[in-house]
Amino acid sequence: MKRFVWIGSLLLLSLAVAGQSAPSDTTTLHARLDTLIKYHLPQGSMVGISVYDLTDDRALYAHHADKLSRPASTMKLLTAITALMQPAAEEPFRTEVWYHGTIARDTLHGDLYVVGGFDPEFDETALDSLVDAVARLPFSVITGQVMGDVSMKDSLYWGTGWIWDDTPAAFQPYLSPLMLNKGVVDVIATPTRRDSAALLKVTPASTYYTVENETRSHTPSAEAFRVSRNWLQHGNAIRVSGNVNGTQSGSVNIYSSQHFFMHTFQERLRSKGVGSGHRYGFGELPADSLAVLVTRHETPMQTVLHEMMKESDNLNAEAMLCRLGAQATGKKHISAEDGLKAIRDLIAQMGDNPKHYRLADGCGLSQYDHLTPDLLVAFLRLAYSRTDLFQKLYKSLPVSGIDGTLKHRFKGTPLYRNVHAKTGTITGICCLAGYLQAANGHEIAFAIMNQNQLSGAAARRFQDQVCEELFNPR
Repeated sequence: MKRFVWIGSLLLLSLAVAGQSAPSDTTTLHARLDTLIKYHLPQGSMVGISVYDLTDDRALYAHHADKLSRPASTMKLLTAITALMQPAAEEPFRTEVWYHGTIARDTLHGDLYVVGGFDPEFDETALDSLVDAVARLPFSVITGQVMGDVSMKDSLYWGTGWIWDDTPAAFQPYLSPLMLNKGVVDVIATPTRRDSAALLKVTPASTYYTVENETRSHTPSAEAFRVSRNWLQHGNAIRVSGNVNGTQSGSVNIYSSQHFFMHTFQERLRSKGVGSGHRYGFGELPADSLAVLVTRHETPMQTVLHEMMKESDNLNAEAMLCRLGAQATGKKHISAEDGLKAIRDLIAQMGDNPKHYRLADGCGLSQYDHLTPDLLVAFLRLAYSRTDLFQKLYKSLPVSGIDGTLKHRFKGTPLYRNVHAKTGTITGICCLAGYLQAANGHEIAFAIMNQNQLSGAAARRFQDQVCEELFNPR
């Protein structure tokens, strides 16, 4: 008899534990999310969550929603939404070529200027289009210099609080109003015969950098494939090494984006027969009657926004912040602080105190950024209230199971295609904020900010579980 009582007690205990370890379908959303946090939050970590039903215009859930957290790339939401609020938001990003002087007998008596507008999508094709336009002009000799005008932004090439040893990673470019290929060199390695060096294709082609090929084809004993450069010396000697079994690729940032741009521009001009006896230089285009526009390259704002949000491109976010500063202040010469002030001003207009937060850059790479889940949701609510703004933002966000940084999440679940959100991931931080369409058709704004976690995969699983509960907000 005692044996049956003991077994029955165990069964009752098991049922009680089971009831605690998983949310019940009959409990409220608040209770289910509380249970998730209690039993499924990665050990030793913290989380802040804010959820708002946009359709019913009411708060649904909050957990540490007013506590400061590092946002990582969800910081891009604040940058994008503030930029989209500007009257001139649709203006494209421009890079222009001007000459200053007079043309006579195949000679430009003066200087040629490339004026940077911080276009983060300016690539090799765009560069060649500018070169071709200059080559069609009635001169082949320039008595002055080929000049780069980078006066739009100050000379600080990294954001406040960026980590110095993240270089030479491609996600940390050297910022400048003149950027070529995002200030990055791309390397593709193709194997040849065993133990021989692989074939390398390096773009954009330029003599600004050198390449050292130390690869080995089909040689397992060689080290892992790697692309790096002598970054501690601010050098641009690129080293490609390691085993190449199949097609391999890698990228490195290049020291001094503006020099990379101008060196390559002048080099390609000379290849077209247009030359100056002087090395390129830097200076501001004089605003007088001798300045003549030759050509310009434009990149649509939506293209920049698309890469910024879907691919979480840090350069695009910093370019957007820089242009935001110019549009908000009307100044010709700006710094990142001008863009950050525009975001703070918008926070104040929303009825909040910007001094309650720390904004250090536009992309979230900075260790100094500190926001709250409630602030992220407030920006998402503001965007939702402006139909024109919301349409631009919504189509730029990663879509669950489809593209961007959410391409591999929520597949095979009811949330497939139903989450449009920005991810944010750096060491110890994993965030997700955006919009979710619930099963009842309601549009939900949410922010989940996981902090102090050692496993990004575990944090993402937790976030996915939260979103699954939000999909059925009974």
